[in-house]
Amino acid sequence: MHLCYLQERKGKKVKKKVAFWDTKNPNKKSTPLTPAQKSAAKARAKAAGRPYPNLVDNAAAKKTKKK
Repeated sequence: MHLCYLQERKGKKVKKKVAFWDTKNPNKKSTPLTPAQKSAAKARAKAAGRPYPNLVDNAAAKKTKKK
């Protein structure tokens, strides 16, 4: 999780932990997953016992380094 500044109290910023799926997308130009990223997400889901990848699997696959 990352920290998101929500408000200020008495001149100090208050930090609140927010999950990445609850924040707005700062990059409005998203690109679809490559076939290699799709297979990585499917493998991650299978290892976790899920029939198909969820948002977290897709995000982890998207975060991997591209060659």
